[in-house]
Amino acid sequence: MIQITKADYLDQTHQRDIPTLLNLYASDPMGGGLPLTDEVKKNLVLELAKLPNAFSIIAYVNNQPAGLINCFECFSTFLCKPIINIHDVVVIKEFRGLGISHKMLEKVQEIATAKGCCKMTLEVLSKNEIAKSAYAKFGFSDYALDPDSGTALFWEKPITLKNK
Repeated sequence: MIQITKADYLDQTHQRDIPTLLNLYASDPMGGGLPLTDEVKKNLVLELAKLPNAFSIIAYVNNQPAGLINCFECFSTFLCKPIINIHDVVVIKEFRGLGISHKMLEKVQEIATAKGCCKMTLEVLSKNEIAKSAYAKFGFSDYALDPDSGTALFWEKPITLKNK
């Protein structure tokens, strides 16, 4: 039995399962191949709970944690409406092929619709063909304002925090 639920950051089971699932993803080559630090595992849910624009979706298969999506509400200045950015999508290996990512994305879309969002966004590694296929099947595609200008790229600039 597959159960999809919006996480309660105050629930002890969810407090345990969110960092466990995210750590499995982080440890996978498509998640960077490095486990989360103990500090991140300890504080992740506490910090998410402080963010009013954050929510998580957890999938359980026969009461076993099987999948996770972490989301953040953003804003489209061009459409003057909220956006849901899907930041992490996790389905652990033993539960892949059961349609869990699709079911979790449906739940995210349900929440986005209730919030009046104009779209959902996510990033995916260019060589993660399995994830790209799943996202395309759900209706995601490259983002372009004008096809003649090309598609959007996701860039980053790490910031090093200095000790005070």
